[in-house]
Formats: sequence, C-alpha cells, structure tokens
Amino acid sequence: MAKVMIGDDDPDRRKIGRRGALKWLLGGAAATAAGCAVDGFFIEPRRLSITRRVIHSGGLPHDLNGLKVGLLSDFHFSPGNDELLLEKVVGAVRREKVDVLALTGDYMCNNPKVVAPMLEILKHLDAAQGVFAVMGNHDGWAGNRATIRREFESAGIGFLINQHSLVRIRGTVLAVAGTDFVWLGKPDVEKTLHGIPAKTPILAMVHEPDYFDTVVAQRPVMLQVSGHTHGGQCRVPGIGYAPRRVKMGKKYLYGEYHSHQSKLFVTRGVGTTGLRVRFACLPEFAVLTLRT
Repeated sequence: MAKVMIGDDDPDRRKIGRRGALKWLLGGAAATAAGCAVDGFFIEPRRLSITRRVIHSGGLPHDLNGLKVGLLSDFHFSPGNDELLLEKVVGAVRREKVDVLALTGDYMCNNPKVVAPMLEILKHLDAAQGVFAVMGNHDGWAGNRATIRREFESAGIGFLINQHSLVRIRGTVLAVAGTDFVWLGKPDVEKTLHGIPAKTPILAMVHEPDYFDTVVAQRPVMLQVSGHTHGGQCRVPGIGYAPRRVKMGKKYLYGEYHSHQSKLFVTRGVGTTGLRVRFACLPEFAVLTLRT
C-alpha cells in the first residue's frame, strides 16, 4: 500500500503550525504581563534607588562647590506597608552624608493621622546643615498647615511655608527657601524670597515643579527641588515615556532642567498615589552635588 506523505505545503500542517505559534505567542505575552504586574505591584514600590547627579551652577560661590543636597518627596505614607521602605530611606540618607536635606511634600494621601507614625521614622534623618520640609498639595487638601508644621518641628525638621532660612556653610550664606503648596494653596514667591541679601545663592523648595517659571521670574535661584509628579509613576522601559501627567507637573516631569542660570531637579519621589504600583520608575532618593 502506498504511503501518504504530508509535505511542508500541506494545509493541515500549516494550520497546526499557525495554531502552535499563536499559542506560543499568547503564552509568552501572558507570562510577560504577569511578570510586569508582579514587578509593578509587589517589587518596585518596595525598592529604593539612589540617584547621584552633579548639577553645574554658574556663579556658585567657591565655598559651596561640592555642596550635597539630598532630595526626598511624595512619601504618601501608609502605616503597615511603608515602614521598611522608610527605614531604607533613613539608612541611605545617613550613609550619603548630605549637607542639606529637602523634603518636598505629600507626606500623606488623605489621612493626616499618618504623619505622626511616619515622623517616628523620619526623625532619624540627618544632614550636616539641617533637614527642611515644605507642604505638598495632598497635605494641604487633607491636613492643617499649623498642625503639620508643629509635628515636623517637634521631630527636629525645619518647616518652611512662604519663608526662608539662612544657613552658613564654610563661611558662605545659603538661603533655603520654601513656598506653600501651589495647587489650591497660597504660594507667595515675593514673601518667600523677601529679605534674602543680594547675590546670596538660593536653594528653593517647591512641591509642584511647574511653579519653577514663576519662581525664577521673581529672582534667579541656584537650584529648585521639587516632586509631585512621581516621575509618572509608571513609565515605558527603554524610552522613559510616562503616559500619566499631573496638574502642575506637566512641563517638568523628571530630572534636571534649567532656565538661564537657574536649575531645577524633579524627583520620582518615594511613595505612590492611586494604585499602589510603580513600573520602570523606582522610588528615589536623589543626591545632588553642586559644582561650578
């Protein structure tokens, strides 16, 4: 009896091959999606990254060359979930030995009662010339300025609301200036900078980065540090595109920007809002070294 051979051009075999390839592709896609979900929901939100960046600043006084500014923002602290991450933050800050540490707001999501347990950890933060904090929009919406300020100051952290503090570093005065939150807040740049001597370098702290244009229109600053955007919170790997933009954080999303002699750095922040997820956008402690 003659054997019937199925050749490569047999339609049944081609159908089976297509089905197998489709199953393989769908299986691979499902595995990739599952891996991304595990990473985004369970791994990345708990992993702290340290970004070390040199910021070149024209006109920086010689005594401030090499100044290390630490930047943390957007804690959105959740008791029972974030203690280990904040302990990592405190350890990293102490190891980096920064000169000034800036906390640029959003300590809560919508419950002001989380500030006290958060500060039980953050009170161990340390910087040679001081730790300073400002309000974020979530803090202003859900909490009370006076109460929040009192809690931070009790933990040894300076709290600035439309005001500044003068710090002497190696014989040179640095102004650390912080505004109120911008989104439905009462920021006042003129009041914040009033009384700072001419030519004094300014480290400006503003929660919302898009306020940078308003700040430098009033007076150039050595550096403004901001948060608010979370760097997008979820980004497309490789190209860094962030589909999500937030009000007052649409123009300046993440990283370093400049306007003439003024510099801005926007951090990805520490916590999350909305879904507790980060993807290709790790929690960040930024260490910014100022150089001439």
